[in-house]
Amino acid sequence: MPNNSNKPDHHRHVLNLLALVPPGQVVSYGQLADLAGLPGRARLVGRILRTEDTSALPWHRVVAADGRISLPAGSDGWLEQRYRLQAEGVLLQGNRVAMEQHRWRPDLAVILMLMEH
Repeated sequence: MPNNSNKPDHHRHVLNLLALVPPGQVVSYGQLADLAGLPGRARLVGRILRTEDTSALPWHRVVAADGRISLPAGSDGWLEQRYRLQAEGVLLQGNRVAMEQHRWRPDLAVILMLMEH
């Protein structure tokens, strides 16, 4: 887990959860918000990911609810995210992740246990 002790609680929760998303799976901004105890706050999650240093985290595993990569199409970040996802075996249908196949379905008991440490 990243050391986020000097950040607001909601920032720490989001970043700690992001660290748990396994290779080959993705999470939507809204799902990450829900898991972090921030229901309906998908945009806040996006803001956290834009403003915090996520270079050591699997930032590329966060996509829009419909599977789209949220960065501007064709931008360096968009190309990097697409490349990283494909390298992990994530299937893209056009410009969208096949969410039904790759959505992270975490065991909530495991998440609660991991978040305590």
